Amino acid sequence: MAFIPRRVLFEKDALNYPLGQKLYRQFGREGIPIRLVASHNRITGIPGKTIQEAYLEAKRTLVVGVRRSLKFESCRPSAHYQLPLNTSCSGKCEYCYLHTTLGSRPYLRVYVNVDEILAAAGRYIQERAPEVTLFEGAATSDPIPVERYTGSLKKAVEFFGARELGRFRFVTKFTEVDSLLDADHRGHTRFRFSINTGRVIKKYEHGTPGIRGRLEAAKKAAGAGYPLGFIIAPIMVYPGWEEEYRELIESLRKALGPAAERDITFELISHRFTARAKKRILEVFPATTLPMEEEKRKFKYGQFGYGKYVYPKETMEELKSLFHREIATYFPAATIEYLV
Repeated sequence: MAFIPRRVLFEKDALNYPLGQKLYRQFGREGIPIRLVASHNRITGIPGKTIQEAYLEAKRTLVVGVRRSLKFESCRPSAHYQLPLNTSCSGKCEYCYLHTTLGSRPYLRVYVNVDEILAAAGRYIQERAPEVTLFEGAATSDPIPVERYTGSLKKAVEFFGARELGRFRFVTKFTEVDSLLDADHRGHTRFRFSINTGRVIKKYEHGTPGIRGRLEAAKKAAGAGYPLGFIIAPIMVYPGWEEEYRELIESLRKALGPAAERDITFELISHRFTARAKKRILEVFPATTLPMEEEKRKFKYGQFGYGKYVYPKETMEELKSLFHREIATYFPAATIEYLV
């Protein structure tokens, strides 16, 4: 499941940084084709005769660049700010919200000026002192697949571990967590995992580990002393969904053992889609079986000004009843941060 790019595109200025030089030498030794580009924001030449082929080839492409803007985006309600270490993900989940935000640019991108990015985070922390400032490291990405190359995530974990008023959180579907287990996190990073039923993972989360591997990785993170969190998303309603999600929560409890009694957070997100996302999903996955019938949904305006199709109120009440009951049963000390 390890991500190995088919091609790597380097922004020329990335070679002015030690990490850029390291990656250039490493991919050269590994025989992976390298090409220089003027800007990581203007990428052309990724092969693909159809939309589907172009999408798959983009998912096999790594772009190494310099993050110019050190102004961080807001990340409400989950954190105060996004921490921009990388973009996109090697997974090919049919429902992914990045279909909307990245559109035709789903290639993976990493930034080599990590010290500058973390220094900017330090300034944000100072501005909000004496309040604690929380940063999200996976707002537009899954940072784990590229961590084996960059080490940026571990660097961020230790940066926030050393700051009394800084906290960090990220989420992943992937299982290559070993390099983070000895990080000096000091309990300042919440290590979150995105989980779902085996049926949803198999049908819609292509190129990602199964639920058993994710639960084993979560157990490792718990053993390393990280505060844990779990995102169950997207919650889908289908024949037998109640029993399968109940079994998911029970399996999580068994996998964590005594660690299940600790401070754990849950974020629960029901399946939703926008008209723009549906159009893109049907282009990339024309045979998808995702439930996207507008007439079975409620239309709701989102916080960013565009509308989305969500489950009707009655269905949301059923979701709330099941998840609140089961989480209270198996994780009595846990916090449900939200259910949307």
